[in-house]
Amino acid sequence: MDCAKSHLLRRGRFSQPSGIYLLTTVTNNRQRTFTDLWSARAVISELRQTEREDACQSLAWVLMPDHLHWLIQLKESTLCTVMRRFKSRSSHALYKQGLPRQRVWQPGYQDCALRKEDDILRVARYVICNPLRAGLVSRIGDYPHWDAVWV
Repeated sequence: MDCAKSHLLRRGRFSQPSGIYLLTTVTNNRQRTFTDLWSARAVISELRQTEREDACQSLAWVLMPDHLHWLIQLKESTLCTVMRRFKSRSSHALYKQGLPRQRVWQPGYQDCALRKEDDILRVARYVICNPLRAGLVSRIGDYPHWDAVWV
């Protein structure tokens, strides 16, 4: 994504307490940063830390080699705070593992608010089936970096 246009992602963004959102964030230059187990687990640990801080509840997520899809319900935070903390802490965790100190995530993120009439389970299925669509696995159970509250 062109950094000069990342501000356009914020247009119309509103953080509704208890709102349900699908968030997508991409690694810098689409680098395949999360191909090894330890890098992926470091990022997942920081995703779970966001829940422990009561900022949000993760409903479903999948960490792909170069991006994250994350279906959340906000609690005591805003979208901006959730993503800023997650990106910062996950980058720091990767640096501790030896990743060169360079930008891990592209600026900004995509968000889509789900209304009550939206089918949350349909969106969750979309999220966790990402590795299948990408051809990384033939069964979702074979992909190690995903979770959903319904499983």
